[in-house]
Amino acid sequence: MLVQCTKKLLDQLKRKPETVEDEEPLVSWHANFLTLNRRKTVVLVNDQNRYTIVLHGLKAKDFNNIDDIIVQAIYNTFEQEWIRKEVIDQYIESSKGIAFSKTKNRTLVARMNKACETVYWFQDLLDPDTIFQPTLSLKVSRDLVGVGNNDYFHPNKEMYKDLQALVGKPIIQTKAAEMTVTLRLENFHVFRRLIVPMNFSFLQLHKTLQIAFNWKDNHLHEFYVFDNNHTNQPFSYYDPTSDKEGFNPILNLVSNQEAFHYGNDDIPMKMDNQVLLKEYLPTNVTYVYDFGDAWIHDIKIERVIEDYDKNHPTCLEGEGKTPPEDVGGEPGYENFLEILADESHPDYNHMRIWSSGLSYQDFNLELVNRGLSHV
Repeated sequence: MLVQCTKKLLDQLKRKPETVEDEEPLVSWHANFLTLNRRKTVVLVNDQNRYTIVLHGLKAKDFNNIDDIIVQAIYNTFEQEWIRKEVIDQYIESSKGIAFSKTKNRTLVARMNKACETVYWFQDLLDPDTIFQPTLSLKVSRDLVGVGNNDYFHPNKEMYKDLQALVGKPIIQTKAAEMTVTLRLENFHVFRRLIVPMNFSFLQLHKTLQIAFNWKDNHLHEFYVFDNNHTNQPFSYYDPTSDKEGFNPILNLVSNQEAFHYGNDDIPMKMDNQVLLKEYLPTNVTYVYDFGDAWIHDIKIERVIEDYDKNHPTCLEGEGKTPPEDVGGEPGYENFLEILADESHPDYNHMRIWSSGLSYQDFNLELVNRGLSHV
């Protein structure tokens, strides 16, 4: 593996640059040294596909052991992509150790600098408790980059293609849940059938549902997770703690710390970014978005897929338009539709313009999957 360093990084490493014959671009990286939040940071950008690896909070002892740390960072980040272990091993073995040299390609240096700008932009994702930064690395590697002539690509997708070409077989495998998510409406049928990786957190499931239902993520949300024990408790249509199959809620997952001050004392609460789907699924779940309009979604797990070959959700099918944001719940939605159906109504033009600004539109499977590919 060849790491082509800026002068600042070579000085930090206290190493003389090696003279190395050109390596294969897939195992060659350009690297820069930054200071973020007063901590020493190294950004590596792959020469072939611009995939980015970030190290943060490095100390003197870490720079002395930088070879092993870079390998471990690549390993950790690829694991977060759910790339098969044998694929990661083959990539590392093909690298044949690490050599450090000067940067020598202006185009690649410019691309590295652009990646560093993106790291600055997303630095709120930095984890201060570890030098390895897979969350930030994945985020930066999903940013759309240009190569001139109005041509753009996503580095992570290019890395997947390159690794598959290297090993000659599919590179991603994870467990996933196929689920039907139905918006709880009395007079309309709106649902989406999704496949979601079980390694996702409930926060990531929230982001998935926002895209699948064309919500705008302008409001608070929460989840209720149910057990598998039937009870005689009657179903209440407007209560998210009520399950159609009669199960009991055992966990409330919330999106901000303030929720702990007004939660239900009978149901344990956790932050949704701290709990993974695989810890509780398969079981029934309700998802509530916008506590004012109270859009309740019933989530039913249809099956568990052991060998899902993607690291992002997929929408298989869907039906029905999602109501506009802030329309006033289902009664407000019915009133909204009545106005749009009557051009002579005094509020018709106002409502038409208002709804067009909210992207109120028919379900579009291709558009939804395009969005889900970046979750």
